[in-house]
Amino acid sequence: MTPGPRNLITDVRGLCVGNAQDMALKSGTTVLVGDTPFVASVAVMGGAPGTRETDLLAPDKMAPGVDAFVLSGGSAFGLAAAQGVMDALAEQGRGFAVGPARVPIVPAAILFDLLNGGDKDWAPNPYPALGRSALASASADFALGSVGAGTGATTARLKGGLGSASLRLGEITVGALVAANPVGSVTTPGDRHFWAAPFEIGNEFGQRGPDPAPKPVDLSHSRKLAALSPGANTTIAIVATDAVLTKAQAQRMATAAHDGIARAIVPAHSPMDGDLVFAAATGAVEMTATDWQMIEICHAAATCLSRAIARAVFLATPAPGDLMPCWAEPD
Repeated sequence: MTPGPRNLITDVRGLCVGNAQDMALKSGTTVLVGDTPFVASVAVMGGAPGTRETDLLAPDKMAPGVDAFVLSGGSAFGLAAAQGVMDALAEQGRGFAVGPARVPIVPAAILFDLLNGGDKDWAPNPYPALGRSALASASADFALGSVGAGTGATTARLKGGLGSASLRLGEITVGALVAANPVGSVTTPGDRHFWAAPFEIGNEFGQRGPDPAPKPVDLSHSRKLAALSPGANTTIAIVATDAVLTKAQAQRMATAAHDGIARAIVPAHSPMDGDLVFAAATGAVEMTATDWQMIEICHAAATCLSRAIARAVFLATPAPGDLMPCWAEPD
């Protein structure tokens, strides 16, 4: 398995990603949109999720396709970003047809970045406009690090961010997109080696390799735990493939991808995180050996997500008023 040409989720044909951020706010929004509606599902394993339209993604629910996914900062306020995206898509004539009406389906998930040093004294809510702006900027090429939903993200001891990665499985491509904002650490004690190091391809996050002398994780040294409270965290992600999947298979891919979170963040899936993975399948490539290829797709989704989490932290950049250092400038 090798990365796609961009090493981004947009190596999956038919997908684009857009980011919008407000640097004074220290927050932002990321939108993944398909050329056409895509099969979608979700798996939630954190104890404090914040979501919109996720019930529709269960395999037994009727919605046949989704127009876009939204990942946003802003805690519950950030869910309004999906309304901005929904309104813009409706203006484009997109959405689920109900007689003459069309209703865009835009599931969303949020992370908590309200206490990260940014100016949160807003009126009105800025997130609908950020959602519109992110959708308008959507393209196959997009930035990583301190942008979009990752703008104000933090980890236990370092800035978090937005990350992405891809893998090619013959004719099939799998990719991941993540806003990493966990209560846990993405790096081993000392902050120079990534937990995801065994899955790195090339030098996509520094090529430091595994920690030669890893130490037990001591959460008492977490800057974030000292400052934040339950519900103040979360890693939210999307995994995607161009294979033809059912909603049930998409849900299985999302569930398996959570292994990627657990391999890249310690601890993961805590009661204080809202860890969630959306899954998207554009259906451009028929599978020829369904059982074995599903195993490969699920494994690739988890691997891509681990790499994307490390890239999010590796590519984070400093900004005035930050409460956490970046990996590139440890204290």
